[in-house]
Amino acid sequence: MTALGKLIQYALLAGVLVIVFVFIRGQHGVRMQASKRLAFFAFALLNVYAVLRPDDVTRVAKFVGVGRGTDLLLYALIVAFVFSTLAMYMRLREDEQRVTQLARAVALRDAEALNRERGLLPPLPAPPAPPLRPAASPGLTGPD
Repeated sequence: MTALGKLIQYALLAGVLVIVFVFIRGQHGVRMQASKRLAFFAFALLNVYAVLRPDDVTRVAKFVGVGRGTDLLLYALIVAFVFSTLAMYMRLREDEQRVTQLARAVALRDAEALNRERGLLPPLPAPPAPPLRPAASPGLTGPD
């Protein structure tokens, strides 16, 4: 391998390590499911292996009917990109629906409060009084 090839390998490995470091240090690391963490680390290890042994990737590509390893990686990247884009779109739609429901609830609450201030609605009934505590008997003492 040429010196440029080695330099590219080192740069790619450094990139994978930076991504793993950012992933570990991220705020979402605590909340993330274990299966997602394992999948990410398996993906990172596969990337390291592909960088160190590119001929093996070409062998796998030929085994599955793709001409070159780079083509196989490109196809896998396209599938991963489409999957992540769809997942992000679905999550965004759910978030938009939650915000819409929250905005409606706040608007209804504020309109009701404004109408009560204007006298258009009867005032709210007073909350019930808290129950009274029974007076302690003079001969009884509580637990020490």
